[in-house]
Amino acid sequence: MTNTNFLISGKLIDIVSREIIKAELEIKEGQIVSIRKKESVPDRYILPGLVDAHMHIESSLLIPSRFANLAVQQGTLGVVTDPHEIANVLGEIGVDFMINDAKKVPIEIRFGVPSCVPATKHETSGFVLDSNIVESLLKREEVVCLAEVMDFVGVVEEDLEVLRKIRACKNLGKKVDGHAPGLKGQNLKKYVASGISADHECSNIEEALEKISLGMMIQIREGSAAKDFEALYPLFDSHPEKIMLCTDDLHPDDLIENGHINYLIKRGLKKGLDLFSLLRAATYNPIQHYGLDLGMLQLGDPADFIVIDHPESFVVEQAYRKGKCIYKDRKVLFETNNDIILNNFSRKSILLSDLQVKPQNGSLHAIVVKDGDLLTDSLLCEPKIDNGNVVSDVENDLLKIVVMSRYDNGKPVMGFAKGFGFKKGAIAESIAHDSHNIIAVGTSDEDLLHAINTLIDMKGGIVAVNNGDREAVRLEVAGLMSNKTGEDLISDYTRLRKFASGLGSSFESPFMTLAFMSLLVIPKLKLSDKGLFDVEQFKVINLFKDL
Repeated sequence: MTNTNFLISGKLIDIVSREIIKAELEIKEGQIVSIRKKESVPDRYILPGLVDAHMHIESSLLIPSRFANLAVQQGTLGVVTDPHEIANVLGEIGVDFMINDAKKVPIEIRFGVPSCVPATKHETSGFVLDSNIVESLLKREEVVCLAEVMDFVGVVEEDLEVLRKIRACKNLGKKVDGHAPGLKGQNLKKYVASGISADHECSNIEEALEKISLGMMIQIREGSAAKDFEALYPLFDSHPEKIMLCTDDLHPDDLIENGHINYLIKRGLKKGLDLFSLLRAATYNPIQHYGLDLGMLQLGDPADFIVIDHPESFVVEQAYRKGKCIYKDRKVLFETNNDIILNNFSRKSILLSDLQVKPQNGSLHAIVVKDGDLLTDSLLCEPKIDNGNVVSDVENDLLKIVVMSRYDNGKPVMGFAKGFGFKKGAIAESIAHDSHNIIAVGTSDEDLLHAINTLIDMKGGIVAVNNGDREAVRLEVAGLMSNKTGEDLISDYTRLRKFASGLGSSFESPFMTLAFMSLLVIPKLKLSDKGLFDVEQFKVINLFKDL
């Protein structure tokens, strides 16, 4: 498809001047050459394409080109993505794959370089990205930032390797993204002073305001697991120039059923928030912050825009990128084909005896899991002992959780989680932030074994089992993503989710929540393939607490 010259008219939402005008746009060779006011225009709205300011495309379970096919239908023309997940599995090879696949599609997909691979030394990762590799990747033109610096301890304590990465990014004039949940006071000041300018981990307004006061941009996150919009939406009234919208991690069913950034626009309007403040957070602010190559519907800009029925319903009718129509009449007008198998998965099957936990004196430390929250609590619980082994206690919702390396045959590590609410069966996946080892939770050792070994046989994916029955989605790209079209993947995932919902959990997204139970940089208690991890003490602790 080549650039064409055309006219298009409607109610133009000008984010810069904060006004809506009836206008006709003239497009020549992909550029807006005139904007003429008109008395009568079609009953539709023309506005800049939306931007997700921080996400991991891997969490959509789709490769970038397939993800773009779904996202453009929701009005998304820009994404800043951190390929942190695939980098943990495949290193530079994985980052290269993501960048090259993204080039196949016309939406603006720009990258952050993963700053913490692995996230900590307390887990087994597929690769390590040191400061030399990070600096090399930062020089790529597709890169706009150093992605979420999770090692806030390293920043505060002036770890040289962490500071080298930040300095390399600043020397290139690119942004440094943060990841500092709960950090405050002098430590936060030192963190921000290092050059970190944005954060997506705020879960309450006080935390966000402190970070804003120090000059940070706040990325208001609403994904499949972490949901902060409700807590942070007052910022649209108080600090509209300091916020951006993002999803961080969004499963494909949520992307189709609820929408993408357009979903947050609709939610904000229902709360009575200002339309222009909402849209600036979804367009102008991230475009300016990261220097994205996206037009803002100004004279001389590239013709990047979407056409919708009305902001409150936000049905996308058309999408244009540099003057080319890339979506119209519910049809995506660009190709997305790929058939690559790319993985790093060496695990062999395990035995039932590998999952046994022998009792010790005292109570056990349980991970308290909450729906829609990456933060966990810690609770001392009495173990249920059966046949000389500590087992899942379904009646008291204390379920065995397992993490084991996918990169070698190290022994499985067991913990216990309270909150999932499963009454039967087990679930397992090779999506386990951030090193993406195998993680599972279940109501019996037998179901856990079935789920884990099914996952190993597939060399990655998502599994739910119950009493010999199972549903599974294979993820052939790094055990994280599928080559399938979004529609085909969602069909498979919907069957899996329906099967899993029959296991008794009330969680909106139990797979997404489980995936974060091994993320050792978010408090309080998590589990890695090296042991139960107390994030506040930043060390592995014993499963049992002595009396």
